[in-house]
Amino acid sequence: MAKLSVSPLRTIKEYVLITVGLFCYVLGWTVFLVPNNLIGGGVSGVSSIIQYATGIPMGYSYFVINVALLIAAIAILGAGFGGKTIYAIIFASVTLNLFQKIIPFEIIDTLAVQNGKLMSTIMGGILSGIGIGMAMSQGGSTGGTDIIALIVNKYRNISPGRMILAMDVVIILSSLLFPSKTADGTLMDFPEKITTVVYGLILVTVNSYVVDLYLSGSRQSVLLLVMSSKYEKIADAMTEDLHRGVTVLPSKGWFTKAESHVLLIVTRKTDLSLILRTIKTIDPDAFLSVCSATGVYGKGFDTIKTGVKGSSKEKNSATK
Repeated sequence: MAKLSVSPLRTIKEYVLITVGLFCYVLGWTVFLVPNNLIGGGVSGVSSIIQYATGIPMGYSYFVINVALLIAAIAILGAGFGGKTIYAIIFASVTLNLFQKIIPFEIIDTLAVQNGKLMSTIMGGILSGIGIGMAMSQGGSTGGTDIIALIVNKYRNISPGRMILAMDVVIILSSLLFPSKTADGTLMDFPEKITTVVYGLILVTVNSYVVDLYLSGSRQSVLLLVMSSKYEKIADAMTEDLHRGVTVLPSKGWFTKAESHVLLIVTRKTDLSLILRTIKTIDPDAFLSVCSATGVYGKGFDTIKTGVKGSSKEKNSATK
C-alpha cells in the first residue's frame, strides 16, 4: 500500500517543481532579455537570434530545434527523462510566445527597459538559471544545450553549468553574423551588436553559476545517526514506508553500559524533514545526530563515472 501512495506523490512533486522552474525560465526571457534585444545561449539564444532577424516568434524555432535534440536524449538518457522534457519543451514553446503577448508593456518597461540592459542581463540570467536548475534537479530539462550537458554529465564528471557555458559562448558570438532588429523594426548597427555580445557573455556566466549553485544545493546529502530503543520500528518505517536504506550498528552506552543499536541513514537533504518527523512520531525520545555528507556514491545517489558507455555501474539514479 505504501509503494502505491509514494510514487504518484513523488511524480506530482517533480512535475510541479519543473513547472515552477519553467515559469522562471520563460519570465527571465520574456520580461528581461527579449525586450532589450539581448542574446543568450542554448536553443533559446538561437531562437532569439532568429526572432530578431526574421520576426518569427522564438517559441516556434525553440520547439523545432528541441525535437531533434530530444530524440537523442530519449535514446541515451531514457524514456523517463524524455517524458519530462517533452512536457518542458511544449510548455516553454507555448509560453515563450504567449508571455510576449499577454505581459503588459508597462510591467516590462518598469522592470527591464528602464533599469537598463546590465540589470536586465543579471536578472534574466538569475531567473533562467534557477529555472534550468529546478528542471534538471527533477530529472527533466528545458531542452537545448542542457540536454547535451546532461548526456555528457552521464559519462563524465563535468559540471552541467560549465558545459552549457562553453556551448553558449559559441552561440552568442555567432549572433554577430546575423542581422538584429529591435521591436520597432530598427536595425542594430555593428558596434551595438558587439555590446550585446558582451552582455550575452555576462548573461551565460550568471546563468551557468546559478545552475551549478542550485544543483549542488539540491543534491546535498546528509548522514543520520539514530539512537532509540525502538530502532526496529524506525528501521522498518524507513525501508517500508519511505524506501530508504538503513544500516543497523551494534552499540554500547558507556555511561549505562547498556547494549543497544544505532541506525545509520544516508539521504538527500531535501528529504530530511520527512525522515525526522517520521522518527519523532515513532519515538519522541529518540536521540538524533545529523551530519553533512559529501560525495555519496552508490545506488540511489551519485555514481563514479568511468566514461565507459553502457556500464551497469553507470546508471545514475540520483533522482530517486
